[in-house]
Amino acid sequence: MANAAESAKRRIIVFGAFDRHNFGDMLFAHVVAALLAEHRPEVKLQFAGCARRDLRALGGHDIAAISQMSERWREEPVALIHAGGELLTCDAWEAAVMLTTPDEAQACIARYGSRATDRHAWARAELGTDALAPYIAGRETFPQAASICFNAIGGATLDALDDAFRAEVLAKLRSADELSVRDTHTQSILKRAGIDARLAPDPASMVAELFDARIRERPDTRRAFPHGYLAVQFSADFGDDATLAHVAHQLDLIGQWTGLGIALFRAGAAPWHDDIAVYRRLAARMRHAGVRIVESLDVWDICALIARSAGFAGSSLHGRIIAMAYGLPRVNFQHADAAKQRAYASTWEIAGAPGVVSIGELHVAMREALSMGRAALRDKASALARAHRAGFEPIARSALRS
Repeated sequence: MANAAESAKRRIIVFGAFDRHNFGDMLFAHVVAALLAEHRPEVKLQFAGCARRDLRALGGHDIAAISQMSERWREEPVALIHAGGELLTCDAWEAAVMLTTPDEAQACIARYGSRATDRHAWARAELGTDALAPYIAGRETFPQAASICFNAIGGATLDALDDAFRAEVLAKLRSADELSVRDTHTQSILKRAGIDARLAPDPASMVAELFDARIRERPDTRRAFPHGYLAVQFSADFGDDATLAHVAHQLDLIGQWTGLGIALFRAGAAPWHDDIAVYRRLAARMRHAGVRIVESLDVWDICALIARSAGFAGSSLHGRIIAMAYGLPRVNFQHADAAKQRAYASTWEIAGAPGVVSIGELHVAMREALSMGRAALRDKASALARAHRAGFEPIARSALRS
């Protein structure tokens, strides 16, 4: 075992999908850094993604590409922490497209999207790796790693993916020193493959406890909503006319019943996430007067928007999780796949609370959520934060080895 002096010098790499604008993933890096600093305030971290990006202007980090880090520090006894998120199911094509701009993404999809061989070749060139699951790294990437850990990761649809992809993911997970997952569905999938994983809530469960003072300093959206507001978000795949008309009707009903405004925000601006143009089309369809689009993409502004709201409704899992962290009513609504949202809600939500509903059920589900006792919501927030902190302790010990 390394002594304290060796541990103090060890390079600690925090790895995740916070190399693109996705609200939840960008928060993970902050949570891991804060929890490690509680153990060792002077700890210095390297942040890595699949691509080199600097997202500090949006509240994120300066991020290096994991492929370049591997070339440079391949023979070093690094500690690698996968920070969290639905990493087990993100393939190389998806990762590469989400790291482009929206315009570039459309061009890539048009050029390569219909041919699997071309998709794979382009993704390999973009990411600098042959990995099928590029956001999962094991000792094939860092052979001399002192510690490889996975923190509250998800893989709700892993059992539905092809054999080669699944085999690569499972092989990498078997090299882990510490492994926790964020929902019982992922835990069961891994258990059937012979891998034991601890259960821990998503890292964003810690946001209110760790960063509330920072969040409270952000601009106050309530000034635009004299009667309060709901924080509402949904992804770009809701953008066909019929679906938007359906969503608009449900939000009008909620606004009419509650008197609350509707604050539309993006939980991600990377390709295949949220689209402000879709929100503008929605707002044009709505009859409710109190509709505003909040344009900021700074992750702390988004946290503040949710924290000061009367509740959250949307497709984003992390919109829900931040509402949970602040003890607020929450509802996820779905248009297509919502496996990870369902898996998380079924694992951690209060019994009887609305989980994931269809668009047509949104108004009723939001009324149910708003009627829940606030004491129970606050108690759940505290319990989830404690559970994540406890789940992170073995990871901190493994990474720091003091």
